[in-house]
Amino acid sequence: MAEEKVGRDGGVQSLRRAFELLERLADTGGEASLSELAATSGLPMPTIHRLIRTLVQLGYVRQNTNRRYALGARLIRLGENASMQFGTWARPLLAELVEATGETANLAVLERDEVVYVSQVPSKHSMRMFTEVGRRVLPHGTGVGKAILSQLPAEDVRALLERTGMPAFTTHTFTDADALLAHLAQVAAEGYAVDESEQELGVRCIAVPLTGTPAPAAVSVSGPEGRLTKDAVSRIAPLVQATAATLSTHLAESA
Repeated sequence: MAEEKVGRDGGVQSLRRAFELLERLADTGGEASLSELAATSGLPMPTIHRLIRTLVQLGYVRQNTNRRYALGARLIRLGENASMQFGTWARPLLAELVEATGETANLAVLERDEVVYVSQVPSKHSMRMFTEVGRRVLPHGTGVGKAILSQLPAEDVRALLERTGMPAFTTHTFTDADALLAHLAQVAAEGYAVDESEQELGVRCIAVPLTGTPAPAAVSVSGPEGRLTKDAVSRIAPLVQATAATLSTHLAESA
Protein backbone atom coordinates (compact mmCIF):
# COMPACT_ATOMS: atom_id res chain seq x y z
CA MET A 1 0.00 0.00 0.00
CA ALA A 2 1.40 3.40 -1.00
CA GLU A 3 2.16 5.72 1.88
CA GLU A 4 0.35 9.07 1.99
CA LYS A 5 2.52 12.12 1.41
CA VAL A 6 2.75 14.27 4.53
CA GLY A 7 3.08 18.05 4.34
CA ARG A 8 5.45 20.22 6.34
CA ASP A 9 2.79 20.81 8.98
CA GLY A 10 2.18 17.09 9.43
CA GLY A 11 -1.07 17.09 7.45
CA VAL A 12 -1.95 14.64 4.67
CA GLN A 13 -1.44 16.46 1.38
CA SER A 14 -4.08 14.61 -0.66
CA LEU A 15 -6.72 15.25 2.01
CA ARG A 16 -5.87 18.95 2.09
CA ARG A 17 -6.10 19.14 -1.70
CA ALA A 18 -9.46 17.35 -1.75
CA PHE A 19 -10.96 19.87 0.66
CA GLU A 20 -9.45 22.74 -1.32
CA LEU A 21 -11.22 21.44 -4.42
CA LEU A 22 -14.52 21.23 -2.54
CA GLU A 23 -14.11 24.83 -1.41
CA ARG A 24 -13.30 25.97 -4.94
CA LEU A 25 -16.43 24.24 -6.21
CA ALA A 26 -18.39 26.03 -3.51
CA ASP A 27 -16.85 29.35 -4.55
CA THR A 28 -18.10 28.88 -8.12
CA GLY A 29 -21.67 29.03 -6.82
CA GLY A 30 -22.64 26.17 -9.12
CA GLU A 31 -20.38 24.00 -11.19
CA ALA A 32 -16.94 23.90 -12.79
CA SER A 33 -14.96 21.88 -15.30
CA LEU A 34 -11.71 20.09 -14.55
CA SER A 35 -9.78 22.68 -16.56
CA GLU A 36 -11.38 25.52 -14.55
CA LEU A 37 -10.47 23.78 -11.29
CA ALA A 38 -6.91 23.32 -12.57
CA ALA A 39 -6.67 27.02 -13.44
CA THR A 40 -7.92 28.21 -10.05
CA SER A 41 -6.13 25.66 -7.88
CA GLY A 42 -2.81 25.44 -9.67
CA LEU A 43 -2.84 21.65 -9.30
CA PRO A 44 -1.82 19.35 -12.17
CA MET A 45 -4.70 17.95 -14.20
CA PRO A 46 -3.90 14.29 -13.33
CA THR A 47 -4.04 15.15 -9.61
CA ILE A 48 -7.37 16.96 -9.96
CA HIS A 49 -8.81 14.11 -12.02
CA ARG A 50 -7.80 11.55 -9.40
CA LEU A 51 -9.19 13.58 -6.49
CA ILE A 52 -12.44 14.43 -8.26
CA ARG A 53 -12.98 10.80 -9.26
CA THR A 54 -12.64 9.74 -5.62
CA LEU A 55 -14.97 12.51 -4.40
CA VAL A 56 -17.57 11.49 -7.00
CA GLN A 57 -17.37 7.86 -5.88
CA LEU A 58 -17.96 8.97 -2.27
CA GLY A 59 -20.88 11.21 -3.17
CA TYR A 60 -19.25 14.49 -2.14
CA VAL A 61 -19.08 15.68 -5.77
CA ARG A 62 -21.41 14.89 -8.66
CA GLN A 63 -20.77 14.96 -12.39
CA ASN A 64 -23.52 16.66 -14.35
CA THR A 65 -24.71 15.60 -17.79
CA ASN A 66 -22.62 18.38 -19.34
CA ARG A 67 -19.51 16.74 -17.78
CA ARG A 68 -19.02 19.61 -15.37
CA TYR A 69 -18.75 19.02 -11.63
CA ALA A 70 -20.75 20.32 -8.65
CA LEU A 71 -20.99 19.68 -4.92
CA GLY A 72 -22.66 16.37 -4.09
CA ALA A 73 -25.71 15.64 -1.97
CA ARG A 74 -23.68 13.82 0.69
CA LEU A 75 -22.34 17.19 1.86
CA ILE A 76 -25.84 18.36 2.81
CA ARG A 77 -26.02 16.21 5.94
CA LEU A 78 -22.56 17.30 7.06
CA GLY A 79 -23.33 20.97 6.49
CA GLU A 80 -26.69 20.87 8.24
CA ASN A 81 -25.28 19.04 11.28
CA ALA A 82 -22.35 21.46 11.50
CA SER A 83 -24.75 24.42 11.31
CA MET A 84 -26.94 23.06 14.11
CA GLN A 85 -23.92 22.40 16.33
CA PHE A 86 -22.73 25.95 15.63
CA GLY A 87 -26.14 27.20 16.74
CA THR A 88 -26.03 25.18 19.96
CA TRP A 89 -22.57 26.50 20.77
CA ALA A 90 -23.69 30.12 20.19
CA ARG A 91 -26.89 29.87 22.22
CA PRO A 92 -25.45 31.22 25.53
CA LEU A 93 -24.29 34.39 23.78
CA LEU A 94 -27.70 34.80 22.19
CA ALA A 95 -29.28 34.43 25.62
CA GLU A 96 -27.09 37.28 26.90
CA LEU A 97 -28.22 39.39 23.97
CA VAL A 98 -31.86 38.70 24.82
CA GLU A 99 -31.24 39.77 28.42
CA ALA A 100 -29.62 42.99 27.23
CA THR A 101 -32.23 43.92 24.62
CA GLY A 102 -35.44 42.22 25.75
CA GLU A 103 -36.03 40.95 22.21
CA THR A 104 -35.57 37.65 20.35
CA ALA A 105 -32.03 36.87 19.18
CA ASN A 106 -31.23 34.78 16.10
CA LEU A 107 -28.22 33.26 14.40
CA ALA A 108 -28.29 32.39 10.70
CA VAL A 109 -25.87 31.15 8.05
CA LEU A 110 -25.85 31.25 4.25
CA GLU A 111 -26.19 27.80 2.67
CA ARG A 112 -26.77 27.12 -1.04
CA ASP A 113 -28.14 30.62 -1.77
CA GLU A 114 -30.51 30.51 1.22
CA VAL A 115 -30.35 31.84 4.76
CA VAL A 116 -30.80 29.10 7.35
CA TYR A 117 -31.70 29.93 10.95
CA VAL A 118 -29.49 27.71 13.13
CA SER A 119 -30.25 29.08 16.61
CA GLN A 120 -32.75 31.28 18.40
CA VAL A 121 -33.39 32.47 21.95
CA PRO A 122 -36.88 33.96 22.29
CA SER A 123 -37.84 37.16 24.06
CA LYS A 124 -39.58 36.88 27.41
CA HIS A 125 -42.41 39.13 26.22
CA SER A 126 -45.74 37.45 25.54
CA MET A 127 -45.74 39.11 22.10
CA ARG A 128 -42.47 38.04 20.51
CA MET A 129 -40.94 36.94 17.25
CA PHE A 130 -40.48 33.24 16.56
CA THR A 131 -38.59 31.65 13.68
CA GLU A 132 -38.26 27.89 13.56
CA VAL A 133 -34.64 26.69 13.73
CA GLY A 134 -33.84 25.12 10.38
CA ARG A 135 -36.11 27.48 8.45
CA ARG A 136 -34.73 28.55 5.07
CA VAL A 137 -35.49 31.92 3.48
CA LEU A 138 -34.13 33.92 0.57
CA PRO A 139 -31.55 36.46 1.74
CA HIS A 140 -32.79 39.57 -0.07
CA GLY A 141 -35.83 39.93 2.18
CA THR A 142 -34.35 39.47 5.66
CA GLY A 143 -32.12 41.44 8.00
CA VAL A 144 -29.67 38.57 8.45
CA GLY A 145 -29.65 37.96 4.72
CA LYS A 146 -28.89 41.58 3.91
CA ALA A 147 -26.16 41.66 6.57
CA ILE A 148 -24.54 38.59 5.02
CA LEU A 149 -24.86 39.86 1.45
CA SER A 150 -23.26 43.17 2.46
CA GLN A 151 -19.99 41.29 3.01
CA LEU A 152 -19.93 39.63 -0.41
CA PRO A 153 -18.58 41.06 -3.68
CA ALA A 154 -21.28 42.82 -5.70
CA GLU A 155 -20.87 40.43 -8.64
CA ASP A 156 -21.42 37.44 -6.34
CA VAL A 157 -24.56 39.04 -4.90
CA ARG A 158 -25.91 39.78 -8.37
CA ALA A 159 -25.26 36.20 -9.48
CA LEU A 160 -27.03 34.87 -6.37
CA LEU A 161 -30.04 37.10 -7.01
CA GLU A 162 -30.23 35.90 -10.60
CA ARG A 163 -30.35 32.31 -9.35
CA THR A 164 -32.95 32.89 -6.62
CA GLY A 165 -35.04 35.71 -8.03
CA MET A 166 -36.33 38.50 -5.80
CA PRO A 167 -39.94 37.72 -4.87
CA ALA A 168 -41.77 40.24 -2.70
CA PHE A 169 -42.72 38.97 0.75
CA THR A 170 -44.32 42.30 1.65
CA THR A 171 -44.72 45.67 -0.05
CA HIS A 172 -41.42 46.70 1.60
CA THR A 173 -39.25 43.90 0.16
CA PHE A 174 -36.45 44.86 -2.23
CA THR A 175 -37.31 43.47 -5.67
CA ASP A 176 -34.73 45.32 -7.78
CA ALA A 177 -31.11 44.13 -7.77
CA ASP A 178 -29.58 47.59 -8.35
CA ALA A 179 -31.60 49.12 -5.52
CA LEU A 180 -30.62 46.30 -3.17
CA LEU A 181 -26.93 46.58 -4.07
CA ALA A 182 -27.00 50.30 -3.32
CA HIS A 183 -28.68 49.52 -0.01
CA LEU A 184 -26.07 46.84 0.81
CA ALA A 185 -23.29 49.40 0.35
CA GLN A 186 -24.97 51.49 3.02
CA VAL A 187 -25.34 48.43 5.27
CA ALA A 188 -21.63 47.68 4.91
CA ALA A 189 -20.75 51.27 5.80
CA GLU A 190 -23.01 51.33 8.88
CA GLY A 191 -22.06 47.85 10.08
CA TYR A 192 -25.59 46.55 10.47
CA ALA A 193 -28.76 45.91 8.48
CA VAL A 194 -32.33 46.73 9.41
CA ASP A 195 -35.28 44.73 8.13
CA GLU A 196 -38.15 47.21 7.93
CA SER A 197 -41.15 44.85 7.60
CA GLU A 198 -39.50 43.34 4.52
CA GLN A 199 -40.08 39.71 5.54
CA GLU A 200 -43.15 40.14 7.72
CA LEU A 201 -45.34 43.19 8.27
CA GLY A 202 -45.01 44.83 11.68
CA VAL A 203 -41.63 43.25 12.42
CA ARG A 204 -38.31 45.08 12.65
CA CYS A 205 -34.96 43.29 12.77
CA ILE A 206 -31.39 44.50 13.40
CA ALA A 207 -28.72 42.19 11.96
CA VAL A 208 -24.92 42.22 12.03
CA PRO A 209 -22.63 40.02 9.92
CA LEU A 210 -19.98 37.82 11.48
CA THR A 211 -16.48 38.23 10.06
CA GLY A 212 -13.73 35.73 9.40
CA THR A 213 -16.07 32.74 9.64
CA PRO A 214 -15.84 29.65 7.40
CA ALA A 215 -19.40 30.24 6.17
CA PRO A 216 -21.17 33.62 5.86
CA ALA A 217 -23.27 34.20 8.99
CA ALA A 218 -25.11 36.92 10.89
CA VAL A 219 -26.67 37.50 14.30
CA SER A 220 -29.85 39.52 14.78
CA VAL A 221 -32.42 40.87 17.19
CA SER A 222 -36.05 41.01 16.07
CA GLY A 223 -39.28 42.27 17.56
CA PRO A 224 -42.53 44.11 16.87
CA GLU A 225 -42.15 47.64 15.52
CA GLY A 226 -44.06 48.99 18.51
CA ARG A 227 -41.23 47.97 20.87
CA LEU A 228 -38.28 47.85 18.49
CA THR A 229 -38.71 51.47 17.44
CA LYS A 230 -36.31 53.39 15.24
CA ASP A 231 -34.96 55.09 18.36
CA ALA A 232 -34.38 51.66 19.90
CA VAL A 233 -32.39 50.60 16.83
CA SER A 234 -29.59 53.08 17.59
CA ARG A 235 -29.40 51.76 21.15
CA ILE A 236 -29.58 48.05 20.30
CA ALA A 237 -27.36 47.96 17.19
CA PRO A 238 -24.08 48.31 19.20
CA LEU A 239 -25.17 45.40 21.43
CA VAL A 240 -25.78 43.19 18.40
CA GLN A 241 -22.43 44.28 16.96
CA ALA A 242 -20.67 43.32 20.19
CA THR A 243 -22.24 39.86 20.13
CA ALA A 244 -21.28 39.40 16.48
CA ALA A 245 -17.69 40.41 17.28
CA THR A 246 -17.52 37.93 20.17
CA LEU A 247 -18.89 35.11 18.03
CA SER A 248 -16.44 35.96 15.24
CA THR A 249 -13.49 35.97 17.66
CA HIS A 250 -14.46 32.65 19.22
CA LEU A 251 -14.82 31.03 15.82
CA ALA A 252 -11.47 32.39 14.64
CA GLU A 253 -9.74 31.04 17.77
CA SER A 254 -11.29 27.60 17.33
CA ALA A 255 -10.53 27.37 13.61
